[in-house]
Amino acid sequence: MNKALIILSALLFLSSCNSDIPTVCLGIDEVYFIPRMTKLKLEPALTGKAYEWKVNGNKVSDSSSYIFLAKDEGAYDISFEIIDESTPYFFNFTINVMHEEVEYSPYISKVYEYCPALGQFINDMPKYEEGDTYADIIQKVEESISGTNDVMISLGAFGGYVTFGFDHTVINVAGEYDFRIWGNAFYELLNPDEKGGSCEPGIVSVSYDVNCNGLPDDPWYELAGSDYFKPSTIHDYTITYHAPDPDRNIIGNGFLSDIEYIRWHDSSGDTGYVHKNSFHQQDYYPKWVNDSQLEFSGTRLAKNAIDQSGNGTYFVLYSSPWGYVDNHPNEFADLNSFDIDWAVDKNGMPVKLPGVDFVRVMTGINQYCGWLGETSTELSHAEDLHITVADFVPEDPITNN
Repeated sequence: MNKALIILSALLFLSSCNSDIPTVCLGIDEVYFIPRMTKLKLEPALTGKAYEWKVNGNKVSDSSSYIFLAKDEGAYDISFEIIDESTPYFFNFTINVMHEEVEYSPYISKVYEYCPALGQFINDMPKYEEGDTYADIIQKVEESISGTNDVMISLGAFGGYVTFGFDHTVINVAGEYDFRIWGNAFYELLNPDEKGGSCEPGIVSVSYDVNCNGLPDDPWYELAGSDYFKPSTIHDYTITYHAPDPDRNIIGNGFLSDIEYIRWHDSSGDTGYVHKNSFHQQDYYPKWVNDSQLEFSGTRLAKNAIDQSGNGTYFVLYSSPWGYVDNHPNEFADLNSFDIDWAVDKNGMPVKLPGVDFVRVMTGINQYCGWLGETSTELSHAEDLHITVADFVPEDPITNN
């Protein structure tokens, strides 16, 4: 069957994941040109019993559609076959992967969501100003952590999260860390070898833009850090925070100015309060949120704080071995870097992703440490480790914990 007959007998729709690449609406061309690290979604209209896609002779998919993605420049030979006795189909074509016209940035380019839980730095990192909408806050968060900016944001207590992306797909390179995230963890000076101090682990999840709409609405996969499979880790944990009751009796106790400030209950049957302390007197409940309660769900790590003083005056928060944000000081690059191959589904089974378009960081511990306040993950910066640029060295973070 010649190519002209194939085009006449079958309408093949080919759409690009990048709006800069023209959509081909009829047939499959013999040659395509796309930038590196850019997805190209191939969706033929023909159907059959089975399918096979090959790249340079290697089978890559048995689905009816296929998303092509490549890190390296060069010519890639593609074959598509419909395996069907009545309607067999086979076609070869080439995708040329080129260097992008405008150099990619290795740093965050967009913030999609900022949904912090309650905390002593909420409405302050970033700063809420009267009348700010959610869109205003998103813009402030993006200005804080995108590009080479390095301004700390807080995610608040357990469950608070931020979702961000880059100006390209971060490629999953086998055997290598794929991206790095900066926090503000530090070890105490007395016993630094014990890796305890102010370590507030944030759980990382990733998503691949399968539907190619540029929005973080595809399945999410948690990166299974060192504590993921521990018996002390709770999966599918849910917590609900209630807005402060304006008619409550305000009860103080030492450095705590309001010990029954924000009530919470969780899926384990426990209840408690996010206290307000005398060091931070602004509202801890996000002021751009009108809901009377906020609910968060996800994996909850075991508490990591030990009261070394025995009287609530000196808490040490110990780090997990690896796989979490704001868990080790920034100078330990490997301990603050992440491998997409750690991704698991909701059942804890490994998931093979060719790359990720969206990254989400969530506070992973429900814990209150006296005058130090709630355990809250902070972050200020992220980098795709596969794009080489002049070395970026963030300033020492302000240690707001």
